[in-house]
Amino acid sequence: MTSTSQAPQAAKGPRPDHLGHVIFITAAAAMGGFLFGYDSSVINGATVAIQHRFDVNADMLGWIIATALLGCALGAALAGRIADRIGRIRCMQIASVLFAASAVGSALPFAAWDLTMWRLIGGVGIGMASVIGPAYIAEVAPPAYRGRLASFQQAAIVIGIAVSQLVNYGILTLADGDQRGQLAGLEAWQWMLGVMVVPAVLYGLLSFAIPESPRYLISVGRVADAKKVLTEVEGTGIDAEARATEIEDAMRREHKPSFKDLLGKVGFLPIVWIGIGLSVFQQLVGINVIFYYSNQLWQSIGHDPTSSFLYSFETSIVNIIGTVIAMIFVDRIGRKPLALIGSAGMAIALFTMAWAFSYRAGAGDNVSLPDAQGIIALIAANAFVLFFALSWGVVVWVLLGEIFPGRIRAAALGVAAAAQWLANFAITKTFPSMSEWSLTGSYIIYGAFAALSIPFVLKFVRETKGKTLEEMG
Repeated sequence: MTSTSQAPQAAKGPRPDHLGHVIFITAAAAMGGFLFGYDSSVINGATVAIQHRFDVNADMLGWIIATALLGCALGAALAGRIADRIGRIRCMQIASVLFAASAVGSALPFAAWDLTMWRLIGGVGIGMASVIGPAYIAEVAPPAYRGRLASFQQAAIVIGIAVSQLVNYGILTLADGDQRGQLAGLEAWQWMLGVMVVPAVLYGLLSFAIPESPRYLISVGRVADAKKVLTEVEGTGIDAEARATEIEDAMRREHKPSFKDLLGKVGFLPIVWIGIGLSVFQQLVGINVIFYYSNQLWQSIGHDPTSSFLYSFETSIVNIIGTVIAMIFVDRIGRKPLALIGSAGMAIALFTMAWAFSYRAGAGDNVSLPDAQGIIALIAANAFVLFFALSWGVVVWVLLGEIFPGRIRAAALGVAAAAQWLANFAITKTFPSMSEWSLTGSYIIYGAFAALSIPFVLKFVRETKGKTLEEMG
């Protein structure tokens, strides 16, 4: 086992001989995030068409959109145990198959009920990928690069969002701006959902090109293979024998995580509650309202469909910019400072949006905002996305891969991710009805959660920058 005096050196670590290969491995694992981002935003282009095609009300539309998130919660809860039993890579492959099946089924639904079912199936795959991605990346990434490499998960999510908006816009253009326009025998919105099969298949193929996690390999007795992977990802300058022994000794003191291992005096262990809190706050600020419903949102205040798609795409570019900022600074200034900066910025932006939407006038199809408030609402929405992306969007995924002790990491990450999906479901399901009640009230509530996240981070979240997983365990 590595001595305590060697820990700082391990935290810095040598530069990997094949950093490009490490980046490829990380990017392949993060494709699960791409699927999540793509699914989150692709449905945005289809909500209005689905509502008209199946003649459903706001409440039923919320179920169709949000049911995928229940599947995500289920997939996240199951992923840890599946990954510990059959490996991280096999878990990724199962997720890709589920998502590909969902894409085809969602593009060819008979009615609202089976569209809902296919979205549930896809959600299970996304939920599995959402847990396996951060866990796998944390386990293979060299400590000195782990924050930036873990950021790939969120980078993949935001790229998925942007690509889906671009694809949606291209399909909408081919259909002459009509979401229900006919293209080769299918309506435009069906093509939007069906194209998801491409990244799903790519994710599955990439999983065959990356190595299994060294921690999993050691757990099943494949120590030689684990040493080979450790040398690949941490560089030939490391003592692979010592690193494998360190991991093996740590695992020998552990046992397979179960739900009981997560329990303490008051429900879960404190660290599990912190993970749940991070996950829930990330969603209760309402970020996915922007990605699931922004087209409908902008149309509800008087913009035409084509303009709404362009606004949504522009927001996704802001999302990418914010994520790049986070990737640059997450290992430089740390996780906590980024989270606090983001919380403050999001709260101000959300309260500004609430103020702007209070000027909404008209009813039915004749709704609008005054020009000044309309511009302020658009700027505030982009500021909200920017502050989220440069902070909570990245930081939460990084922390969830780092904060849990090794003996409970997979199981605890699964619970935290499941909580995240349930919070996402609650926000996504309720927004159509809440927006009919009051857009201003909705954004005041989201802003309040952003403000409350500040004392939560200050009191409960500890900095993990530059520490090895073993040090934190």
